[in-house]
Amino acid sequence: MFTCYIVDDESHAIETLASYIKKAPGLELLGSSTNPLEALELINNTVHPDITFLDIDMPQLSGLDLAGLINDRTKVIFTTAFPDYALGAFEKNAADYLLKPISFERFLNSVKKVSEQIKTQKPNHPANDHIFIKTNIKGKVTRLNFTDIVYVESIKNYVIIFTADEKMITYLTMKELEAALPSERFFRVHKSYIVNAERIKTVNGVNILLQNNISIPLGQIYKAALQDYINTKLVSSSRLT
Repeated sequence: MFTCYIVDDESHAIETLASYIKKAPGLELLGSSTNPLEALELINNTVHPDITFLDIDMPQLSGLDLAGLINDRTKVIFTTAFPDYALGAFEKNAADYLLKPISFERFLNSVKKVSEQIKTQKPNHPANDHIFIKTNIKGKVTRLNFTDIVYVESIKNYVIIFTADEKMITYLTMKELEAALPSERFFRVHKSYIVNAERIKTVNGVNILLQNNISIPLGQIYKAALQDYINTKLVSSSRLT
C-alpha cells in the first residue's frame, strides 16, 4: 500500500486525482491542499506520503520550489498543463511528469513506475528477526523481536506496539515503522493498524480477530494485499459440493 498526497491550487484538479487514487488498487489518499505553504508544513511534519502529486504553477510557492523542499521525504509526480516545465521538474528529481488533462491510464502507468522505484529503495529483512526502538522513556532503547509483535496502533503523533505481554509507546510514524518491519509478515490493514499475520485467527471481511481475541478493523483499501497473502496459505478442496 502506497500513501498519496495532492497539492494543486485548482479544486477540480484535486478532485480528478482523488477519484483516480480511490479507483486504483494499492493507493491511499492521505489528504490534499490548495496551499503549497500549508502542504510544505504537513508533508515535512505530519502526513509523510510515499507519493506527492504536485502542480507547478501555483501562487506563494511554485511546485518546483516546493519539490526542492520535500523530495527527500516523498516521491514527486508533477501534474501540470505546461510542457515547458519538464526540464526544471526533472532537475528537481521528479519521479514522473504528467500533463493535464491526465487520463486514468497515464495515471496508472505513472503510479506503477514510481511504486517500483519505492519498492527498490525499501530495506529488505531476510536475515533480521528484530529491531531496536526508542521508547517514550528518554534514553531508553528496547529490542523488539518480530515474533513478539501482535499488532501496532497509531494514535495522533505516536504509535503503540502491542506484544502478548506489554505495550510500548514510540514516537515513530506508522510509515517509518511499516518500512522497518518485514512486509511478508506484517500488513497494514487500516490507516491506524498494522498486524502480524502470524497472530491472525480469523478474517471476516470487515474485522480481523487476533490471538487473545483482539478485534482489529479491516479497511476497504487494505483488503486486497491481505487477501493475496491468505490465498497463498489457503487450503481448499477441488471437489464440487
